Amino acid sequence: MRFLVRADDLIRRWNSQPLARQFLIIGGSVAAAAMLVVSAFVTSLIEEAVTRNSAATTALYVDSVIAPLLPDMQTTQVLDDSVARALDETLGQGALGDRLASFRLWRADGTVLYSSEKAMVGQKFELGPELTTAFDGDMVARFMPLDEADGETERLSNSPLLEIYNPLLQPWSGEVVAVSEFHEIADEFQQSLNRARLHTWLAVAGFTLAFFIALSAIVLRGSRTIEKQRQALGQRVEELSALLAQNEALRGRLRQASQRATALNETLLRRIGADLHDGPAQLVAYASLRLDSNKLVSPSTPEDVREREIAAIKGSLDEAMNEIRTLCSGLVLPQIETAGLREILERCVRAHEQRTGTTVDLSMIGPPIRLSASAKICIYRFVQEALNNAYRHGGGVAQRVTQSTNGDKITVEVADGGPGFDPGEVQPTSLGLAGLKGRVESLGGTFEINANAPGTIVRMALGLEEMEQA
Repeated sequence: MRFLVRADDLIRRWNSQPLARQFLIIGGSVAAAAMLVVSAFVTSLIEEAVTRNSAATTALYVDSVIAPLLPDMQTTQVLDDSVARALDETLGQGALGDRLASFRLWRADGTVLYSSEKAMVGQKFELGPELTTAFDGDMVARFMPLDEADGETERLSNSPLLEIYNPLLQPWSGEVVAVSEFHEIADEFQQSLNRARLHTWLAVAGFTLAFFIALSAIVLRGSRTIEKQRQALGQRVEELSALLAQNEALRGRLRQASQRATALNETLLRRIGADLHDGPAQLVAYASLRLDSNKLVSPSTPEDVREREIAAIKGSLDEAMNEIRTLCSGLVLPQIETAGLREILERCVRAHEQRTGTTVDLSMIGPPIRLSASAKICIYRFVQEALNNAYRHGGGVAQRVTQSTNGDKITVEVADGGPGFDPGEVQPTSLGLAGLKGRVESLGGTFEINANAPGTIVRMALGLEEMEQA
């Protein structure tokens, strides 16, 4: 179980590595293994070819020198002393004399006809695989490094040897009549072979390294492209996730705003009905009752009394008309589609001052030039309702309206110097604050209340981009 856990951990770590690193590790291991295998294979082929070519050259030389000295080997089973002396003199001289470590002449039955080691002459041995192959007509060549020498003479030469088994052919029949075995001192041959091996290893290693570097560059470039695309995709996924979260939050706020708007509309209608019933309707009813009084219809009523009654009726009707106009001024918006934010705020503040007889301090810093109609309506209603609350609950003391722009945010504050209140005690069905909050949040803005005495501050903030799209 522990082994499986460790294996899973290793797999997870491996999969977490970049693709380029995975390729460098696996590709480098495979390339190194391939380089070793190919180098060993090519080196063995080169060694075999070089050994055979060198042996063939030496064998040709030996044949050209030794063969004329030999008698008819088909009729002669032993060599006489004259032939042996001639071989001794020939093998000890010339270009071959300095390089020849040992020489033997074999008969087909395994008898040594001649040897540079005189003690072996006339002895009979079992034919080995090399001699058998040579008597079949094929030359055998084998390179023996110094540590692989198997004969006394070979070991005493203290040099690497080239072992050659060369078949001797009858000139007129082409039959193999004997096999010459000789060992050539191969110091120069070993040096040439070592150079060939070194060059082969360097060539294979250089080609493998160049191929691996070129392939690694392609893979690394592809890996970087994939990593950049993965990061970009991850960033897009994060952005989309954030947008989805924002959309979900906006959807919830919109749903709440819609529910509040429905409830607020009903509350607004009830308030308008109550205001009409308690104000203008009562005054009109009072005027109607006075019209039916005996003071107006009785001929005996003095003129001055009738005039006072008519004046009272007219005053009641005028007061009802004024209250109706006041209600209408709060419900009907001024022409704000073509007006800028400065003009809208000035109109709202001036109307409040005329209606309440109070003073409002207005401050504007960097008002935006362009606003959507919905944003203008939202700001107008926010200031209108906040000033009404400041007058109604704060006594209209130290009223002020402040507008500022910071980057892509516009902020509007309405403050007063009244006693303040506890926002937690405000009922959820309160028309004013709930209406302001719902109206501002429906445009993606924020709404804040700071009611710490002395005074109350109501603040709204909207994004310019959101207002342009609203």
